[in-house]
Amino acid sequence: MDSSSVGNTNRYWVLRHGKSIPNERGLVVSSMENGVLPEYQLAPDGVAQARLAGESFLQQLKESNIELDKVRICYSPFSRTTHTARVVAKVLNLPFDAPQCKVDIRVPKGCSFMHPTYFYICSNLCLSVIQRLFLAEQMMEDLRERYFGPTFELKSHDKYPEIWALDEKDPFMGPEGGESADDVVSRLATAMKSMEAEYQRCAILVVSHGDPLQMLQNVFHSAKQQEGDGLAEKFQLSRVASVLSQHRKFALLTGELRPLI
Repeated sequence: MDSSSVGNTNRYWVLRHGKSIPNERGLVVSSMENGVLPEYQLAPDGVAQARLAGESFLQQLKESNIELDKVRICYSPFSRTTHTARVVAKVLNLPFDAPQCKVDIRVPKGCSFMHPTYFYICSNLCLSVIQRLFLAEQMMEDLRERYFGPTFELKSHDKYPEIWALDEKDPFMGPEGGESADDVVSRLATAMKSMEAEYQRCAILVVSHGDPLQMLQNVFHSAKQQEGDGLAEKFQLSRVASVLSQHRKFALLTGELRPLI
């Protein structure tokens, strides 16, 4: 895809996390509270997938004459995506806690740093990195998994087709207590806007989850055909039922890497 078609000078790749322990167990793990737990990180096969994706990404960077100092890895805070990003960073020989690898957890109003979910994440990051991330109000939490709601959480992933059928019928209505397709696209638009503001002429690897990444690709595919004054406006023009309902056309396998623009 021509980067000029969406009005930015960055290049983007998307990577779905490698095969995870929830994938192996056939579980839906979509809440932040559960998603960051270490028991839901990558399975051994997923580590191998992430390593291969990193090698493929490195090869594509070389073919495009992109220096590693221009690479940025932006990832969801879930343990399976963090694990994937860490493996890729190692392949690229990038320090994982350096500014090139971005994760951010925003503490919701009324919630302290001592909340178990946020304490767990923060305890695994050095203090200087935590301070930089929270003060800078980064956007990586917006790359998190789609929340499928309490009815589906920790249940069989055989339930996914029910949700996707709902998306096709009405992408503005989510499963009970969960996010609609449009809800996810809304926060992805915020993430993209933030990345566009922070980075210039970078190669950005977005490490996220199946539903968010297929939705991101879907909207980008529509955005390149839209007339508008920038990425944010084109995203907004693409948030219509005829576009949002078609995200399954862009499904990714675990550990699959794709150029976005």
